[in-house]
Amino acid sequence: MVQVISNSWALFLGLGLIMLGNGLQGSLLGLRASLEGFGVTATGLVMSGYFIGLLIGAVMMPKIVARVGHIRSFAAMASLASTSILVHVVIIDPWIWWSMRFVTGFAYAGLYIVTESWLNDASENNTRGQLLSFYMLISLGGMAGGQLMLNIASPSSYELFVLISLLVSIAVIPILLSVSKAPDFNSSESVSILQLYHVSPLGVFGMLITGVMMGAIFGMGAVYAAGLGLSVREISYFMFALVLGGAVLQYPLGKLSDVMGRRRIIIGTCVAGIAVCFVASGIGGDGWRFHLVIALVGGFALPLYALCIAHTNDYLSPSQMVAASGTLVLAGAVGASLGAPITALAMDFFGPQGFFHAIGTAMAMICLFALWRATQRSALASADTSGFVIMAPTPMSAALNPDFNLAEIVTANETGAEAVQESFKELLNDLENPLQTSVRAG
Repeated sequence: MVQVISNSWALFLGLGLIMLGNGLQGSLLGLRASLEGFGVTATGLVMSGYFIGLLIGAVMMPKIVARVGHIRSFAAMASLASTSILVHVVIIDPWIWWSMRFVTGFAYAGLYIVTESWLNDASENNTRGQLLSFYMLISLGGMAGGQLMLNIASPSSYELFVLISLLVSIAVIPILLSVSKAPDFNSSESVSILQLYHVSPLGVFGMLITGVMMGAIFGMGAVYAAGLGLSVREISYFMFALVLGGAVLQYPLGKLSDVMGRRRIIIGTCVAGIAVCFVASGIGGDGWRFHLVIALVGGFALPLYALCIAHTNDYLSPSQMVAASGTLVLAGAVGASLGAPITALAMDFFGPQGFFHAIGTAMAMICLFALWRATQRSALASADTSGFVIMAPTPMSAALNPDFNLAEIVTANETGAEAVQESFKELLNDLENPLQTSVRAG
């Protein structure tokens, strides 16, 4: 494990710098948009551009990486992300900002894909779980640390925008100077959302609605805090608490789901999250109690991403997991692109507390759907489930799952879509035939 990390130091250093910039950028733009008088609804639409770009990038970038290579793709996307953030401070216009957020999302999709595919190639089956844990530590630590960087300079000036550009630009240097060999890249095929919904309705629906919550948190969190009249320092602590809570509770909730069942923990997490959102909407924005409640909001909302992936993977073979991961990310990205505008409308209607109303309503939808699914299908025995693995909301992090056997992964250069589609057709046929018990009920 130490050897793998040592060999991949350039990637982890570059990733850490990128996540610092990304964590700072989301909160900075939400806060600056409020300062520029964009309006809550306009700000929500602007912030949705990132997630739409991330969605398009997740679809297109694997083909670009396969054609031009990892290093060139990483350098090009880093340059694009570094340039786009500077445009925000030069031209203050909601449509320009939306366009630049779209470009940033597209660029970050490429950066994530290059980093994650490179790490996947560098790891072995017996080290992939540890490598994923370290990757998550760097990712979430960078996102949380980026929130605190709001205190370095005033959001109303240009310094923080330049800092983000510098962080992303510097991230390229260790990658380009690394002696590590770039891996061969084959983009895996995906399956349709409808096919995957037939296999795991709760997994797909849960990912869609969890995406809405993530769009709300990362797109409108700073806007909510600004609406309360918090200072820049207090806003940075608010966002830090949200992200840190999600990081801390992911593993405990995941391990509980291994023992008590995914659906039960998803329902319990949503019920607890609804209660916490209700409390959060009624307290002021000051003191340790407020930040503890905010940490619990993030702690119950953000882990649902990995829980829904784990729930879906319980019904799939390792090779099917790879095909399904792209579809799950697609569902989450669609939800995230809607999250900020929906939350903005709620905040326009209910005031700043609409932020928590939107998140609480999303949790209620997942909870009710899970309860309905419980009447349609019994839960799997714990012995039949795969172990929980923390996942990042990025295009290819699911491929680092240690349950994957790389020898079973179907790629575009082999039998590709036909094999993946046939695999899912066989699974669906088994699910529709109650006499066949060899495949887990879908």
